[in-house]
Amino acid sequence: MDREYSNAFRYMNKNLKGEDINMLSPLQLAYIGDAVYELCIRTYLLNKGTPVKKLHSETIQYVKAKAQSNILHALKNLLTEEEKSLVRRGRNAKPKSIPKNAELMDYKYATGFESLIGYLYLTGQDNRIIELFDKIISLPMES
Repeated sequence: MDREYSNAFRYMNKNLKGEDINMLSPLQLAYIGDAVYELCIRTYLLNKGTPVKKLHSETIQYVKAKAQSNILHALKNLLTEEEKSLVRRGRNAKPKSIPKNAELMDYKYATGFESLIGYLYLTGQDNRIIELFDKIISLPMES
């Protein structure tokens, strides 16, 4: 294993760089962003000491489309122009289907949010993800 990587996730992403990442569709960025964001939330809840029987329901409060839409709206003044552009691309992407328990606009904004997280992850902007995540966990979540 190459020693320059500090964790397994960076090692897995060693071949996808620069122009390759820019060529990914917003839905591809959202695909990876969804996983990265959920892992952040799950890790946060474990560190918070959330009881096992509550982990799933607590996670849902952060990862459902409505929550991600609300989070994105709360963060909008903190985003750079490039980040806002990524969000717009994700929001305007044409998904194949929409979950039955999500409103269309919430789902579109959630896709924009996940696209941003995916892009930040793939481009190695971990500090920016952490900065945004610290803001996210300070927001009130609906039950």
